[in-house]
This record gives sequence, structure tokens and C-alpha cells, in this order.
Amino acid sequence: MLSSKARPPDGGYGWVVVVSAFFVVGLTTAVLKNFGLFFLDIQDHFGVLTSTTSWVTSTTIALFHLGAPVASALTVQFSQRTVIIVGGLLSCSGMVLASLDLSLPWLYLSMGVLQGSGIALSWTPANSIVSHYFVRWRPIACAVASSGECVFAVMFGPFFQWLIEMYTWQGALLIIGGLQLNLCVCGALMRPLEATQETKDCPDGERPVPSPKRKTIFQCSLLRKPELCVYILFAIFAAAGFFIPPLFLVPFTNRLGIDMYWSASVLSVLAMADLAGRLICGWIANMRLMRNLQLLIIVTTLQAVVLLLVSISNNYWTIVALASLYGFLFGCVVSVHIITIVDIVTLEGFDSGLGLFMMFRTIGGFMGPPAAGEQRVDWPVKSTAGNRNATSESANLRQAPNIAIKWTTESIIIKIGNFFSISQLMRDRDFYLF
Repeated sequence: MLSSKARPPDGGYGWVVVVSAFFVVGLTTAVLKNFGLFFLDIQDHFGVLTSTTSWVTSTTIALFHLGAPVASALTVQFSQRTVIIVGGLLSCSGMVLASLDLSLPWLYLSMGVLQGSGIALSWTPANSIVSHYFVRWRPIACAVASSGECVFAVMFGPFFQWLIEMYTWQGALLIIGGLQLNLCVCGALMRPLEATQETKDCPDGERPVPSPKRKTIFQCSLLRKPELCVYILFAIFAAAGFFIPPLFLVPFTNRLGIDMYWSASVLSVLAMADLAGRLICGWIANMRLMRNLQLLIIVTTLQAVVLLLVSISNNYWTIVALASLYGFLFGCVVSVHIITIVDIVTLEGFDSGLGLFMMFRTIGGFMGPPAAGEQRVDWPVKSTAGNRNATSESANLRQAPNIAIKWTTESIIIKIGNFFSISQLMRDRDFYLF
């Protein structure tokens, strides 16, 4: 039996795929990271509590992760190109429908369900195809592709704030939906690699006939690997805190009496530091100085410590400095936590492993923002004249640092303890780390 297998090109058209994935990541997760800019306007518009408003973002995050296994299965059945185009249509539809401003449950459906599903169907196959196109340069390629989130987040911060002031938050959502329609263009550039083809031995003079190859749509059997199960446990706890700082940094800074534009600039600073972290950590990972999991343990522990310090900041420049350091370490985590899945399940099981990883991350992503909103004292809503209740706000500001210390300290304990468990299990399973 003869077999011909398309090897990853490790370059060539693969770099076109990387650029396309760069834009896909930017038009999905960068938009999600800037949802915090709409937070106060939506809260004031509907007159609801902080924890109630945060369910919009929480629903988006949940569908983003829950849709990953579906996106992985559809990618195997069809192609990355088809799935990304469908995801672009869903994302655009979600934002356009959200701009109709019918009710808060309507936002749960449009900005939550539709937007989250669209992000899942776009982001998952984009990361998948980059890993399939590269072997030697995989860390660098994945770092460059993921850096689209940072570059677009830097631009989207002030741009979204300007859109909100010029066209209200409803008009801003409509324009963002039009931007996300470009995901379909990016998907069209994702040229799938040729599938593995096997041929049966034939007598001399006869052409070999390709034998049918059965596709495995999704490998749930990967859950039998204890290494992947423990790594998924890390994903759950990490996701509980991943989206909280970008979501609450703007309201937290604004309630300290800092102008909204300066508050929005914190997200841009965080995004630039995030970009530097992704590229530098991707370059370090590509040098193979240490295993990806070793690198992940180091940067996640440092990230948790910095997160604690951010929560007790009380002026703009302290917040900017610590947010920069947090963003850098966050970028380091993002640049290696996906390619670590390849080390655990190999490239053959990567699509399914990524889907399972993202699906179980839903637990943390779904509960994190509302839990943070509940543990904080709900911020007062603007009055019709635009003035805030100074007495209530002063009380909130005094209590906010203590509440923030509580949940960030718990996050540190969980993350560090979880990574010690990972390192121990990997040693037991011949994933020698130290």
C-alpha cells in the first residue's frame, strides 16, 4: 500500500494563512476584550446592577468556549475556510441585532449567543490551521497570529470610545458588526492543506486506486489521557480570571475619578504590553530553551502575583504600570498555552484536543465575570442629570480594594496549586519538566 501525506510547508503560503489568522483573531477576541467600554453605558441605559450587566459578556465567553468542539468537528467534516466564513456571518449578525436595543435579554441573545458562536467558529479553525501549516516555526507563527488580538485591541480602545460618543453605544455596535463581516474575507484566504491519501497495491500496469479514508470527526477518547484532563483543569481556573481585568479595568479606573478617555487608554497600554509578551515569549519558545509547560508555569505564577497588585492600585499611573506588566505576562501565557496542547495530544489529535480544552474552559469563563461583579459592591448608576451619588461612590471605592484582594488572592492560590499538580502529573507520565 502506498501513501502520500501532505507535509506542513513551514512557510510559503503558510504566512498568508498567518496574516489571515492575525485578522481573524483581531476581529473576534479583540472586540470581546473591549466589551468593557460598553459596560457602563449598557448598565446606565437599563438601570441594572453590575452583576446583571456582566452576564452579557459572560454569555459571549461561554458560547465562545462551548462552540469550540462544534467548530473543531465542522472543521474536520468540511474545512477551516467554510467554518470561518459561517462564523463571520454569525458575528456580524449578532452585533447588528444587538444595535436594535430591544431589551437586556435581547443583548444576551445577540451579543451573547450569536456573537459568542461566531467567535468560536472563527477563532478555533484559524488557530487550528496555523498549527497544521507549521512545525519548526509553529511557536513564532502562533505568536504572530495571536498578536492580532493585541494590535486590534490597541486601536479598538480609543476607536470604540469615539464611536460610542459619536453614535451612541447602539450605533457603535452596528459599525462593529460591519467590521466583523470582514471575517468572511479572511476565511476565504484559508486554503486547506491536502488530506492524507492512501492507495491500494495494484498489479503492474494498473493505476493505483485510492482507498477510502474514514474521517474521525471528533476524538472524545482524548479525555482518557490524564495529562489532558489535568491541563483542562488549569484551563477552567485560568479562564475564570482571563477576561475579568479587561472587563473591569475601565469601570474601576473611571470610578476612581479618572476621565473616560484616560480610562480607555489603560486597555490600549495593556494590549501593547500583551503584544510584546506574545512575540517575545513565542521567540523564546521557538528557541527550545525549556519545555512549553515549564515556561507556562513561570509566567502564570508571576501573572497571578501582578494581578493582586493591580487590584489595590489607587491612581492612574500605578494602574498603567501594573496593567502593562500584567499584559506582558498575559501575552506570554497566551503565546504558549495553545501549542502546549500539541505537546500533550500530538498534532493528529490537536483539533479535538483544542475543542475539548476550549469547551471545558467555559466553566471558568462563564462564572468568572458575574462572580467578580457579585463580590464587588455594585457601582451607582448615573442619574438623569449625569451626576453620580458621591456618598455611595466613596463607600464603594473604600471597599473595592478589599473585595478585589479577596478574589485575586483566591485566584493566585488556585493557579499556583493547579500548576504544581500539572508539573507533578507530567513528571509521573514521563513529561520530564525539571
